[in-house]
Amino acid sequence: MSRKVVRTSKFRHVFGQAVKADQCYDDIRISQMTWDSNFCSVNPKFVAMIVDASGGGAFIVLPLSKTGRIDMSLPTVCGHTGPVLDIEFCPHNDNIIASCSEDCSVMIWEIPDGGLISPLKDPVVKLDGHSKRVGILSWHPTAHNVLMSAGCDNVVILWNVVHGEAVVRIDSMHTDLIYSACWNRNGSQILTSCKDKKLRVIDPRKGSVICEKDKPHEGSRPVRAVFVSDGKILTTGFSRMSERQVALWDPNNFSEPLTLQELDTSSGVLLPFFDPDTGVVYLCGKGDSSIRYFEVTDEAPYVHYLSMYSSKESQKGMGYMPKRGLEVNKCEIARFYKLHERKCEPIVMTVPRKSDLFQEDLYPDTIGPEPSLEADDWFAGKNGEPILISLKDGFVATTKNKEFKVIKSLMATTSSSSKTFHLGTAMATTAAMRPKIPSAIHTICTPDEPILKEE
Repeated sequence: MSRKVVRTSKFRHVFGQAVKADQCYDDIRISQMTWDSNFCSVNPKFVAMIVDASGGGAFIVLPLSKTGRIDMSLPTVCGHTGPVLDIEFCPHNDNIIASCSEDCSVMIWEIPDGGLISPLKDPVVKLDGHSKRVGILSWHPTAHNVLMSAGCDNVVILWNVVHGEAVVRIDSMHTDLIYSACWNRNGSQILTSCKDKKLRVIDPRKGSVICEKDKPHEGSRPVRAVFVSDGKILTTGFSRMSERQVALWDPNNFSEPLTLQELDTSSGVLLPFFDPDTGVVYLCGKGDSSIRYFEVTDEAPYVHYLSMYSSKESQKGMGYMPKRGLEVNKCEIARFYKLHERKCEPIVMTVPRKSDLFQEDLYPDTIGPEPSLEADDWFAGKNGEPILISLKDGFVATTKNKEFKVIKSLMATTSSSSKTFHLGTAMATTAAMRPKIPSAIHTICTPDEPILKEE
């Protein structure tokens, strides 16, 4: 008999569906900035969106349950003096979010449980080191309190957030605007795409190039790149005829792509979201009204088209929920938060199954919120693999998210006050126990200080 015409895949019939109108977030003035970032970040507790603000930059943070029409007077995070360009929740603490802005600064914020009750103007930590606007943020996947930022000054900075200092500064490598920057699975490498038409795999602690590819796509429009399974690299870009393309590369042999597929002639930059558990990559174009998804496998043609979710309205940005925030008893394998002009609409990706029991083949152990190592250990040269968790019994518990206990008493005053804040680490000392120090001095927790133990 001849070979099978249809490739078998359990994700072949994945379908996307928008939630009902009463489960959307309405009447939100999404930012009008023309910047190719997601404009949205989500985790099992909150959804954050960059919004229009007069006289500076702001974003709102809403508890996931706060759906419906959002009051115009809702308090925002409004400490930046220029428009906010990117935001990202910390993967190890659902109450911590980083933001970057046209004002050249990066700020770290703590969001109280239940959301904001008053405007938040004072960050926990302010990170100054860029000379031009900062447009890309990415937390380290396994090391606690390590943050990467990339600015329009063509500089990549790795921050130790606890100390509030730039530990690694990669400032002579990129000769033009950086389009994208991301970590590999254990955070031992960085992948960047640049306007100089080069794709670079970088050793972040040495600040050296491991390998690079010139012109992964022939067109002059922006290229986006992410690590996928087995260290391979998936890129989205444009051909000389301005056709949108998706390509898969093996960094050990950058001469030719493993596969190169042309998609369409739209002008929006494709934002790739890769799920390492399922091997599915989702491509969301800015200005598109659709989400394409592909399965990445080890067999040619390597990137297999699955299907496409289409709607009538175009998207201004997109948030992607971590796996631990999904409803596994409904066979939900991905959830996106699509930004419209005036609202945010969750879109659920589901594998149709008749049984409502836990589907082990859809949910292998996934990355949990626990970091593998601390920032100082990582900067010293150690690597840590992600700590995996099972979603079988924990999917109810993860929505409550009891993994971290951050002491809010430390946030009673601004970051420039006399208190010490060890970001994301469960530590408590009252104001009375702290000596008063000048605001210009940054202090770091020492081992002999009292530590709050988790129960």
